[in-house]
Amino acid sequence: MKIDNSYIERVEQFKYLGTTLTNKNSIQEEIKSRLKLGNACYYSVQNLLSSSLLSNKLKIKICMGVKLGR
Repeated sequence: MKIDNSYIERVEQFKYLGTTLTNKNSIQEEIKSRLKLGNACYYSVQNLLSSSLLSNKLKIKICMGVKLGR
């Protein structure tokens, strides 16, 4: 597509403001993307949460930070 002497490429999907948008307006790709991000986050802190070296209070703070995206 050409707009004001600039060509815009057609794509199947892209991220806009953190949300995956598809040319078919499908929500499944957004759900898959969010699940992957959640799993990656969980596995990145899994060793910390199972450690006996950290107090339960600190583990709760870590979980709350993860849930809030900090």
